[in-house]
Amino acid sequence: MKIRRLSPRDDLTAFLAAHQTDMKKYEQSVQEIAAAVKTQGNQAVFEFTLRFDGVAINADNFMASEQEIEEAYDLVDDDYIFALRKAIDNIDFFHGKQLRNSWMEPDEKGNILGQVYRPLERVGIYVPGGTAAYPSSVLMNAIPAQVAGVEEIAMVSPPDRDGKMNPYTLVAAAELGISEIYKMGGAQAVFALAWGTQTIKKVDLITGPGNIYVTLAKKMVYGDVNIDMLAGPSEILIIADSTARPDYLAADMMSQAEHDVLARSILVTDDKKLLDKVEEEINKQIAGLSRREIIEKSLADYGAFILVEDINQACQVSNLVAPEHLELMVDKPFEIISRIHNAGAIFMGSYTPEPVGDYLAGPNHILPTGGTARFYSPVTVDTFMKASSIICYSREGLQDDADDIIKLAEVEGLTAHANSLRVRKEN
Repeated sequence: MKIRRLSPRDDLTAFLAAHQTDMKKYEQSVQEIAAAVKTQGNQAVFEFTLRFDGVAINADNFMASEQEIEEAYDLVDDDYIFALRKAIDNIDFFHGKQLRNSWMEPDEKGNILGQVYRPLERVGIYVPGGTAAYPSSVLMNAIPAQVAGVEEIAMVSPPDRDGKMNPYTLVAAAELGISEIYKMGGAQAVFALAWGTQTIKKVDLITGPGNIYVTLAKKMVYGDVNIDMLAGPSEILIIADSTARPDYLAADMMSQAEHDVLARSILVTDDKKLLDKVEEEINKQIAGLSRREIIEKSLADYGAFILVEDINQACQVSNLVAPEHLELMVDKPFEIISRIHNAGAIFMGSYTPEPVGDYLAGPNHILPTGGTARFYSPVTVDTFMKASSIICYSREGLQDDADDIIKLAEVEGLTAHANSLRVRKEN
């Protein structure tokens, strides 16, 4: 299989824009779902679940029961439980380091300024499901919320054709103590969380990736609730020098390509011979992979080898792409990290493949995609918190600052603002 070869002189912007999905053709369908859920609540969710997932859900089996959770434990093995609990510990530790402290600071005039951080009261987490299992998404959504102190977490995930939720997903939720679990997915699930139904209480925030319908629904409800981000297809960019192993590079490119035919995998190097070796390795390794067809289409349509003059130029290309995942497969990765300005997560060295971050290392794997790492961050504890500013002026402090505040207010033509200071100053 041949992968396209580019240079920095080519129109990389056009190449990067090629995978952007035209959302307009999906908008009408999502708007129809929104209208139905807003007016009919549960019944609309049940009808769309039957239409899109082929499953008859009703008020009696809408929520995952304790019995279903117990059955799920019987269906998973002990090795999975061990790995899951190890991941939980690592993710909890990492996010625990992010927790902010409220603060207040007095000055010499007796004024007090500060900031108080509080968790959101109720959040909804979306976990993709149906034919696949994504227990890692349960952990990455719920653990930072729990570290932040969120008291109510409602989880939604689409059921399979038998009306069951994936046992690995259910066990992951149970291990975190999540009990409010609804069998629904797609846009209808987002609208149900945002606006509430006869069964579901509305939330303050919705997090978690999904398909184009989920993304559009999150975009529509933003403002009624907060959202984490608008996620697009997964992507990886690898910067490699002559010391990088071709078999590692090939494996890591395909690890992202298997997500989706729209996933993007880019290798940037200053070693021309390395590109030929990586291509050989891809053709060798792909034969044994279960999602070969997806990988082949993804790499053919959205994969690329980019040959640069040196590693400094490779960093410039990376900053232009602003990848979700960035691997620095170079001899001394810490020497070039200062040149990296835009990336969701950075994986350093030959022994840190991207899947380490997906599952076990601890940092969150819900990352900005589609170049939004230029201005957006991964999901963190901050995602599930809000801040209030504290301002307490003393009499002396107000007297000292009153004239300046009055002046600024009058410049803006807000005489009532100025008056609220003047009446205090005069009395």
